Amino acid sequence: MRIESPLCLYTGVVPPEWIDSNGHMNVAYYVLAFDHATDAFMECLGMGRDYQDRQRCSTFVVETHVNYQRELVAGNPMRVTTQLLGFDSKRIHYFHRLYHADRGFLSATTELMVIHVDLTERHSAPMPVSAMDRLSTLMAAHIQLSRPPQSGRVMGVRAKSPTIQPETPVLRWLSR
Repeated sequence: MRIESPLCLYTGVVPPEWIDSNGHMNVAYYVLAFDHATDAFMECLGMGRDYQDRQRCSTFVVETHVNYQRELVAGNPMRVTTQLLGFDSKRIHYFHRLYHADRGFLSATTELMVIHVDLTERHSAPMPVSAMDRLSTLMAAHIQLSRPPQSGRVMGVRAKSPTIQPETPVLRWLSR
């Protein structure tokens, strides 16, 4: 069986109601587009809506990092690819890339960690063997892909060596 590397499970068009006062897609809707891609990914793994209803289990996002590269506007076609980065019996680490579907440029990325949850107990639980098997097969295909440069990043302001002079208004205010 051939597995797409990376997967492309979600496509769409940016609706006008996703546009903010800056004239481009609002940050919340990038997350929504990624959430639609996550739903498609969970379906692919056999852990979609039917699984939730039948097994009373689901996945919860425990961490996500979004990077915005280039804006999308109303009417732009979009496609999201998904790359599996790792997993264990309870967690899945994966990466989505959102592209302009016609022009091909990368618009945004997100890195996610989800945990498998028993909805009755509201506590983490091991994934079913069938999902683990699908993840193993997918990992074998995706292990050959380059790790996304945006994955594993830490956000922060890098400290520069102090070059502020005592006459700086901030230092005068702090020394009062």
